[in-house]
Amino acid sequence: MTRTQKHSLRARIAVAASAAAVAATVWGVTTLVPAGEDHPLPSHGNASGSSAAPGDGKRGGGASATPSSSVPDGIAHASEAGGNAVNITIDDGPDPRWTPQVLDVLAKYDVKAVFCMIGPQAKAHPDLVKQVVAAGHRLCDHTMDHDTAMDKKPAAYQEAQILDAKKLIEEAAGGGARVEYYRAPGGAFTPDSRRIAAAAGMRPLGWNVDTKDFGRPGTAAIVANVKREIGNGPTVLFHDGGGDRRQTVAALDQVLGWLKDEGRPTGFPVRTAP
Repeated sequence: MTRTQKHSLRARIAVAASAAAVAATVWGVTTLVPAGEDHPLPSHGNASGSSAAPGDGKRGGGASATPSSSVPDGIAHASEAGGNAVNITIDDGPDPRWTPQVLDVLAKYDVKAVFCMIGPQAKAHPDLVKQVVAAGHRLCDHTMDHDTAMDKKPAAYQEAQILDAKKLIEEAAGGGARVEYYRAPGGAFTPDSRRIAAAAGMRPLGWNVDTKDFGRPGTAAIVANVKREIGNGPTVLFHDGGGDRRQTVAALDQVLGWLKDEGRPTGFPVRTAP
């Protein structure tokens, strides 16, 4: 091999070694910094609207925040008051006969609640929505039509059900009042509905204690359901709409009296991440 050939060979070896070093550096960087580490996670909804965890509102995704909102899209159960506090939630109103009676019972015990309202009901009774807000309670979006099968519907349908109801409730409330929670009818949450609600500033809201008051099993049975299930978690479901609610009103009075005797405070469900 001539001197010129040896020089050329050494040059090629040096270039190859340099390229190998660069490749090793790039591999090391991609290994140390996982893909997407510093980027928002994509939306985890699905176009079909099928539910990842259908049911009674006790189940659902974790408390991951959506990129467009500081409100997490995980289903809330815990109380802002912490400890052994209980959250009282009232669904399906407002109703001109029963909502005022529920408000009277809550005022009797100085308890604040979350009222999960149907959009057209709020539009029909703006005076009641204003009373709820004036008494210091919070508002919750319970959709336009209370469609318990909306988890089987397309995302666009879910979006209209949620956002149209929010608009009607806030218009009825007036004064810049905000809807702070979203509760899926029948607990039919989906990744899409939770994402849509959180992006609009509403925390998805589940429940832990189903009083079964909607079926009117009797006041004593409603109270017994609460006492039996209160160990499941802090959020209790009552109704002020959907029919004759006199058993609910009587049971709510007894339950709030019992919670007071038990030393159990009440509070609002959490809205933000811990």
